[in-house]
Amino acid sequence: MDTRPIGVFDSGIGGLTVLKELEETFKEENFIYLGDTLNFPYGDKTKEEIISFSKSNIEYLISKNVKMIIIACGTATSQSLDEMRELFDIPIMGIIEPTVQYVKNMSIRKIGVIATTGTIRSGAWEKSLKKQISDIEVVSNACPLLAGIAEEGKATSKESIEAVHNYMEIFKQNHIDTIILGCTHYPIYDEIIKKEFSYKVNLINTGKAVAQNVKKYLSENKIQNKGVKNPPKIILSKKETDFDQKAKNILKSAKKLDITNFY
Repeated sequence: MDTRPIGVFDSGIGGLTVLKELEETFKEENFIYLGDTLNFPYGDKTKEEIISFSKSNIEYLISKNVKMIIIACGTATSQSLDEMRELFDIPIMGIIEPTVQYVKNMSIRKIGVIATTGTIRSGAWEKSLKKQISDIEVVSNACPLLAGIAEEGKATSKESIEAVHNYMEIFKQNHIDTIILGCTHYPIYDEIIKKEFSYKVNLINTGKAVAQNVKKYLSENKIQNKGVKNPPKIILSKKETDFDQKAKNILKSAKKLDITNFY
């Protein structure tokens, strides 16, 4: 048994979609969520900046005595995961590897990926998918506006719907029916994306794949918590207006959230 919490971080609210899946999967694990709102957005930052942000986030979470860390951010996973694993002697999981394993079990040969500009530019999703599924065809598209719109709490706005419409065109043209939501902000747009297609589209939420991977890891290493379950502790690097309500909407929680605005 290991009663220490699990650390999770993202650039803002997007990683809460991963936290939601973790909370639903684990009834006895405790979580500390760090939203690096001071440095949001990550999608347009350089690799060097992302590595620096990730290092600071992980150092902070380690100071809170976590037993493992989840990078609940597509950009930070694609730009810094390898470097972080070399720097720190603690289990660190990103969102790409678990999701690719999930896709591998689906027996599909053509898939779409949407993510931030930095993630798409890195080619991380395509490289990882083709490494595991050699004959898969990957159609990728950067969606730079969506994370910012989600952070503003405007995911259902006219601007949002228009942006999604434009970003989905390439997938319609290629008759893609399975799309990886490669940025953790994107599950917020689940229903809006589905409405763009005249046919059924399977949207892969990375949080679900991560939760299953974490469950397997904890079991194999016998570090599950069997103690008291507490509400997740949320820490922001910069105070955000209405973050509490936005977080409740994503986590589907009516309870008061434990949010600290500065660290």
